[in-house]
Amino acid sequence: MTEKLLSDLSVNEEAEIVEIRGGRGMQGRLRALGLAEGQHVKKLSGVGFGGPVVILVNRAQVAIGRGMARRIIVRSNDG
Repeated sequence: MTEKLLSDLSVNEEAEIVEIRGGRGMQGRLRALGLAEGQHVKKLSGVGFGGPVVILVNRAQVAIGRGMARRIIVRSNDG
């Protein structure tokens, strides 16, 4: 198992959220979107050059900024 940033996942790669690094405000916003430690996510797309990262969580598509995605640590089965 490999730990990496959510923004570094490949398209269609699945992972489990291990840690969210950020203040209470950011963590609250992410939890409101269904993103929390222990949650399984799948990256659907990512636009380069600072664009949003689209992920599937709880059967819903969620788009978050690349800066936020860089503060979410995930554990992936892929090496």
